[in-house]
Amino acid sequence: MDWSTLPWDKIYIIVTVIVSGTGIMFGVAAPAIGQAIVAYGGLKAISRQPEAGDRINSMVLLSLAMLESLAIYVLAVILILVFANPMRAYILGS
Repeated sequence: MDWSTLPWDKIYIIVTVIVSGTGIMFGVAAPAIGQAIVAYGGLKAISRQPEAGDRINSMVLLSLAMLESLAIYVLAVILILVFANPMRAYILGS
């Protein structure tokens, strides 16, 4: 097997798409599960103590915003890997 005859441009694109797809799947699924847990906990706490609903609601919204920022960071990293990968020039030679 000669490494210089392999179609590195096609291999690069395939690997990038596979890594990006799995990264988006796990990077969105984990915050979604976390958001469901936080929302469930918030609703459960409000149902037990309705008079503290406003304070619980603000804490739940803050937690949900932080979890959503995790998904946005994953999306940003995946977009960088797909469109501005620093290894592109090294692998493709352009």
